[in-house]
Amino acid sequence: MTTTRFAPSPTGRLHLGHAYSAAVGKDRARQSGGRFLLRIEDLDPTRSRPEFVAGIEDDLRWLGLDWDGAPLVQSQRTELYAAALERLQDRGLVYPCFCTRADIAASLTAPHGDAGPSYPGTCCGLADDPARRGTTPHSWRLDGSKALAIAGLPSWIEEDGRSFTAKTDEIGDAILARKDAPASYHLSCVVDDADSGVTLVVRGADLRPATPIQRLLQELLGLPAPIYLHHPLITHADGHRLAKRDLAPTLAAMREAGVDGRTLARDLVTGFVPSGFRLQQA
Repeated sequence: MTTTRFAPSPTGRLHLGHAYSAAVGKDRARQSGGRFLLRIEDLDPTRSRPEFVAGIEDDLRWLGLDWDGAPLVQSQRTELYAAALERLQDRGLVYPCFCTRADIAASLTAPHGDAGPSYPGTCCGLADDPARRGTTPHSWRLDGSKALAIAGLPSWIEEDGRSFTAKTDEIGDAILARKDAPASYHLSCVVDDADSGVTLVVRGADLRPATPIQRLLQELLGLPAPIYLHHPLITHADGHRLAKRDLAPTLAAMREAGVDGRTLARDLVTGFVPSGFRLQQA
């Protein structure tokens, strides 16, 4: 039996792309008589809102995408993330980072060329200073080089049977806990997937770059490896992606316009999208 999950962040109303991901996730679970779970990823204290949690549940019910059990709420599970981080700390696989975003941006514009999105390692190798950690805001970063030396390059399998192995440059010193949140997306995601027994991770192709670091964390923490389904994205007709920040048409607006949610969900599973949108090719 397959266990899937839909894991939105309550930072705005859901749009058509969310509906597609949730519909595919439930379809895969129900095909095998398995479970479809709902997880609320509300670890961003500045953007998460209770009213958006209620909106997520309303939208899923309108689509006919009922979930199994009570929703898992990440803000109620911070002790689990702290325990996982501590295990990595005990092995010397993480280090405190005191850099601000401005610091990192400045270092990446140095004359040695474009270093890309990776963290330049400014704080890696600094002597531990508990006094500084006690008074200065900081994040915790994975020491990617040490992690790879222990676990090697991670691999994973997609639902269609294809196997992938990460490249070294896909593994950076990712943030695992932030100054303003108890865990990053990477750490909370792997802890929750394992704890919930998720066997198939259904998510958009835009999140595929997160898979190498998450598979590495699973190896380091001794967590099971799920299968992955990185599905195509729904875009506007002109190819621009749907995004909350771009005020993509919401499911709430579609409901108010008289769209039948259950029919919409069934159509999405078959790859049929409403006029004005298109499904990108994988």
